[in-house]
Amino acid sequence: MEIFAAMEKMPLFHGLDREQIQELFRHSGAQRRTYTRGEMVLRAGERTSRLGLLLSGSVHVIREDFWGGRTIVGVVEAGDVFAESFALAGEPLEVSVFSPGEAEVLFLDAEAAGVYSGRFTVNLLALMAGKNLALTRKMGHMARKTTREKLLSYLSAQAIRAGDASFDIPLDRQQLADFLAVDRSAMSAALGKLRDEGILEFRKNHFHLLRRHPEEMGEEELGC
Repeated sequence: MEIFAAMEKMPLFHGLDREQIQELFRHSGAQRRTYTRGEMVLRAGERTSRLGLLLSGSVHVIREDFWGGRTIVGVVEAGDVFAESFALAGEPLEVSVFSPGEAEVLFLDAEAAGVYSGRFTVNLLALMAGKNLALTRKMGHMARKTTREKLLSYLSAQAIRAGDASFDIPLDRQQLADFLAVDRSAMSAALGKLRDEGILEFRKNHFHLLRRHPEEMGEEELGC
């Protein structure tokens, strides 16, 4: 029963009580699965009628090119959904979903759940709208010209989201490089330079932005 108590707090089930969630499960053929580090949850090219709701851990939505190059399209955290657009449209997946660590996923038949509950449909649309906003933000980071500018754009957004100059990001170095579509070595060099200039401090995935604004630097310092 603990799982239902947790789900009552998740955005996907907002406005539904425990009994309604249990009934929705019965109508939508809900299935729980656990994944270990490195497992693929869904692969590009597959078709699915089920959306995934992440119960614990995190998963990455990735796009791979013909040569195996990988870009992280999005990071899914506990309480978020994934593959919902493809499930509703009936189209083959254009992305893969990868588990970087331990994760637990609940799969629901998206159409059946929506038929049962109009409230569920409203909640799902709100989550999809939020994803569109996140994608727009990512495009804003990637539109910056240099690796340095992409990093500053991303880290600034994370600080604003956290409401604090100190925050953790859900990505390691390689994953962050993949997310911003930059070379990892160049990104590491840019981070080191930003630290040396007094713009930020970091340790692993924890960052602290300092008050010295990048624009205060002279032009000779902005060549990264």
